[in-house]
Amino acid sequence: MKRGAKTRKKTLITHAGRDPHANHGVVNPPVFHASTILKPSLDALEASRKADFKGYRYGRRGTPTTRSFEEAVAAIYGADDSIAVSSGLAAICSAILSQVSAGDHVLITDNVYLPTRKFASGFLQRFGVESTFFDPMRPEELDALIRPETRVVYLEAPGTMTFEVCDIPALAKIAHEHGATVIMDNTWATALYFDAFGHGVDIVVEAVTKYICGHSDVMMGAIVSKEAHADAIRDCAMMQGNCSGPDDLYLAQRGLRTMAVRLAENQANALELAKWLETRPEIARVLHPALPSCPGHDIWKRDFTGASGLFSFVLKPVSRAALAAFLDGLEYYGMGASWGGYESLILPGDPSGARSATSWDEPGQLLRIHAGLEDVEDLKADLEAGFERIGALA
Repeated sequence: MKRGAKTRKKTLITHAGRDPHANHGVVNPPVFHASTILKPSLDALEASRKADFKGYRYGRRGTPTTRSFEEAVAAIYGADDSIAVSSGLAAICSAILSQVSAGDHVLITDNVYLPTRKFASGFLQRFGVESTFFDPMRPEELDALIRPETRVVYLEAPGTMTFEVCDIPALAKIAHEHGATVIMDNTWATALYFDAFGHGVDIVVEAVTKYICGHSDVMMGAIVSKEAHADAIRDCAMMQGNCSGPDDLYLAQRGLRTMAVRLAENQANALELAKWLETRPEIARVLHPALPSCPGHDIWKRDFTGASGLFSFVLKPVSRAALAAFLDGLEYYGMGASWGGYESLILPGDPSGARSATSWDEPGQLLRIHAGLEDVEDLKADLEAGFERIGALA
């Protein structure tokens, strides 16, 4: 795609990574199922083994299907490179590993995705990389935590389960003053609603599984970067044998084309549900960045251009039997991990066991909702019936 400097993201989402007239006029890029890729001569084979080779060498290292998707993701972020890997967690791990060696130190927000915490405290520690978790809502404390060996400051906004929005530009500025690389998980907002590179982030990770795919049938992650970090990231992922399969790449690119319209509906449904839940007597707190009551709301309003369909609320204390009655009887909210698909989900969580620099002290049950594409009045009615079941057991 020929794109001008001012091409808008919705247009990029529709067109980036496609070249129909290079594929017999076919609108969508073809799907290449490939492991072996043949070379016509010894000269061509030897050329393909050089470090600066830009063609196709082996299926694990990418095919035209891979490149079309990676180019599209890089384009919507305004980045130089994107690499597709096997899952969102694979993107997180490869991005961090590309920047650290034994003896280095990593700083990570305390409200981070739990598998990220486990990777840092388990895998990284085993190989001599130390991690410190910090309160993301106190950027003034970051400077004192940075050491000479700190290589990465890892951010996630909003925070997993509790949805605080940290001051990413302020944290990035401090990190850069000490020569650290800023990596951010931008899965919640996507490139549509947060310009990560424009706010000081060096490397973005995103779970393609979520909004880019949008249909709950793909496991994939993407690592997006500017040129300064691109080679190190790609080399790290390739050394791990980390890649995505052709059918998943096809489905992810297909999902990408409708992400803007889906995410707008997810956003609208979630915000209406969040505002409605604030009025319910059964609710202690609603945690949605677009609500003034959510920690970091002013930062969200300043830096983000929208919100996705994911948020949480806290029930006033109820018995387990009442909680089970509420959840088990829901018709439109499935109970299961992940989010970003067309369907609504609900998941109970307890952040208290996944914090070390901060604390979670709410006495009631936290429930995370992903607002899907159903009619919002049906989603409200389903929750309302659940609240009535709680009331019947009170």
